[in-house]
Amino acid sequence: MGTKLYVGNLSFETTEDDIRDLFSSCGTVTSCNLIIDKFTSKSRGFAFVEMASQAEATKAISEMNGKEVSGRALTVNEARPREERSGGGGGGYRGGNDRRGGGGGRRERY
Repeated sequence: MGTKLYVGNLSFETTEDDIRDLFSSCGTVTSCNLIIDKFTSKSRGFAFVEMASQAEATKAISEMNGKEVSGRALTVNEARPREERSGGGGGGYRGGNDRRGGGGGRRERY
């Protein structure tokens, strides 16, 4: 078990300072990372908190999981390692002799 914790079901108004204050009752918080949507710059409703020791992380899970904060029951558990993402995806290039013709306006068929 690691010392990095996943904290989910956060209110969208919750700040990193709020999370740090909440978890400091269980021990020393070495880092707190609230995940922000890159397009809207608003919270995505979850964060990662790293505690100073394994014992503090275990205490935080037992005390904070299910605790109601801002009307929402928190989900707190050990953070899983980040999965590698492939660089794939996106559309492919359709080269060659594609004779679809250009688009014009929309026309009615009778």
